[in-house]
Amino acid sequence: MTKSFSNLSDAGRALADLVRIELDRDPEAFADPLVLAAMPNGVPVAIPVAAALGVEAKALPISRTEGGPVIGQLPEVAGRIVVVIDDGVETGTVARAAALALREARPLRLVLAVPVCSREAMAHLAHVYDQIIAVDQPLGRRALAWHYADFDTIDSAAAERLLAQQRPGS
Repeated sequence: MTKSFSNLSDAGRALADLVRIELDRDPEAFADPLVLAAMPNGVPVAIPVAAALGVEAKALPISRTEGGPVIGQLPEVAGRIVVVIDDGVETGTVARAAALALREARPLRLVLAVPVCSREAMAHLAHVYDQIIAVDQPLGRRALAWHYADFDTIDSAAAERLLAQQRPGS
């Protein structure tokens, strides 16, 4: 079975291509966006997308606890177009928690951009995001690792280093 992506960075490049198509279709929908990468695995995915949009990705701090995901301190998002990026959506729990926290901060528009999101999860998230962009949209839910030849997860320190090394538009 051929995997959709070789690794997280490859998934980010594929997602960036799809976001460019959306940008070309409706430039105003992505005017001066704030790209938030779900920590830590969303960072290697978000960096190529942010570069395609001409901005730097910022960290979206998430703690995964027994009680569910906890979203950390958010940057200022009021009145901004916010693009949330992760390594994919399996159950939608993290994506939903992020959307609910961000909605309280009143963004102008909230977009979820991920390499993988099942159609089932998309239906559950459609009421909390203005737009969902996904490279792969399988009918049913599978473990995210199934979509990657090398599901090379990273730790928070590595994610922070990647964020610090960005060059917008490159």
